[in-house]
Amino acid sequence: MSKCFYITTAIDYVNGQPHLGHAYEKVLADVVARSRRALGEGVFFLTGLDEHGQKVQQAAQVAGKSAQLYCDELAGIWQVFVTKLGLTNDDFVRTTSARHKEVVQAILTKLHREGHFYQASTEGFYSTKEETFVTAKERLPDGSFPASYGEVVQLAETNWYFKLGTHQQWLIDHIESNPAFIQPDYRRNEVLGFLKNNTLEDLCISRPAARLTWGIPVPFDPAYVTYVWFDALVNYISVPAALGDPTVLGALQLAIGNRQSAIAAWPADAHVIGKDIIKFHAVYWPIMLKAMGLPLPKQLLVHGWWQKDGAKMSKTTGNVVDPVAIIDDWGLDAFRYYVVRELDIGPDGNWTDAGFAARYQAELANGLGNLVNRSLSMLKRYRNGVVPARHDALSAEASQFAHAAIIALRESRLQDALVETWKLVTRANQYVDQTAPFKLAKDPAQAARLDEVLYNLVESCRILAVLLHPFIPGTSAKIFAQLNLAGAPDKLALAAWGGLQQHHAIGEPAALFPRRDQPKA
Repeated sequence: MSKCFYITTAIDYVNGQPHLGHAYEKVLADVVARSRRALGEGVFFLTGLDEHGQKVQQAAQVAGKSAQLYCDELAGIWQVFVTKLGLTNDDFVRTTSARHKEVVQAILTKLHREGHFYQASTEGFYSTKEETFVTAKERLPDGSFPASYGEVVQLAETNWYFKLGTHQQWLIDHIESNPAFIQPDYRRNEVLGFLKNNTLEDLCISRPAARLTWGIPVPFDPAYVTYVWFDALVNYISVPAALGDPTVLGALQLAIGNRQSAIAAWPADAHVIGKDIIKFHAVYWPIMLKAMGLPLPKQLLVHGWWQKDGAKMSKTTGNVVDPVAIIDDWGLDAFRYYVVRELDIGPDGNWTDAGFAARYQAELANGLGNLVNRSLSMLKRYRNGVVPARHDALSAEASQFAHAAIIALRESRLQDALVETWKLVTRANQYVDQTAPFKLAKDPAQAARLDEVLYNLVESCRILAVLLHPFIPGTSAKIFAQLNLAGAPDKLALAAWGGLQQHHAIGEPAALFPRRDQPKA
């Protein structure tokens, strides 16, 4: 059984509606998953929902619903959202599912038996919003806590704790000796700075059932439920376990899953996460895995946040971007293209409606769309849609751009891959202007030259369909359909020059991205 490329998003907390940040993360992961499949790899792509915890319990109470019903209703909304984004996820995890709970409880039982947990009483400050204890070090000069923590209350209670301190040095060593583990580099440096300048405090992994019932019961102490983050992180291995992953099942000594159709997924090749949860994934999660006897994920791809018009998005002020509304208005591929092209993995980004419209017009409508439409239309008009003999005027440049784009995709440099691909769009449009095929068509003596030009243009369009498939798959498929090519442009090996055969008859050209004057109000 060969290991597949395993990629995950963070699982989303079901105490609200999906927003731009959720959409961005999911699209990033989908582009990586599609590109890996296009490279010929087997892929397992997981996304899903985090459904336990105090915030969910409280929101359900406010809504007058049971916590499970509340989660079920929101889960339906989120699953529609996943479909809306065109994701190719192979599974959708819900932490309220029986398959997930079984693995969480097996891990708790194993770690408790092996002495990783202890019980202790503590008195301190607790953030309900973040569902975590906060320390005096995090207080502001006026004695208050940052607004990001919401209401902070004093709390005294006994809980179960996971010993973290003994793991601190090996984790530092692992991060330093594996530079690709946390990307981009400045996120890795942040984690190393935290680990080298702080003593790692033990992690509280339980909550008393007396104040929180909506959680996975701690199997060795029914007076407690599992801390939501310990529960949530396990999703990355609970689904592979349920699907018979031998590495996970072997380490946990579990006999679950369908061994006949098992997958080999763990360790994850990439966890795509936001910068706000890096500590959980770069510190707690590796230590949890080490204690379980499981290998660590190969990479954390840490992305930034979106602002709107230079300000933090807020429902109160109304400066939000509704990805579903954008998709309904402009189309899915326009949305997918913009978020990946505009914001590289790592820094924060700034959404502006004018910027979105500008990229749509310049790069999609006037760039790609115009190139494909006029190239195919000229072939129809001048050669009845029949491909002439191969010619290689643009072969070297197209191959150079495709090679650079494919290398970028292998390294999950998605923005770079688009930039390289768009070099071919730009070059092919320049080629039209330089060769003026509409003038050549008027001179019968230039017939052979016109054949050469037309081949280079339509072959460039075919290669673009292949390179763009991970990003804008709907448009990619339309280009292939207009070229009347069988199959899908979903293998990057098809980006080699010369795929269009002489005498092949293309289909009917149609606008890929209709021009628009301005965003709708």
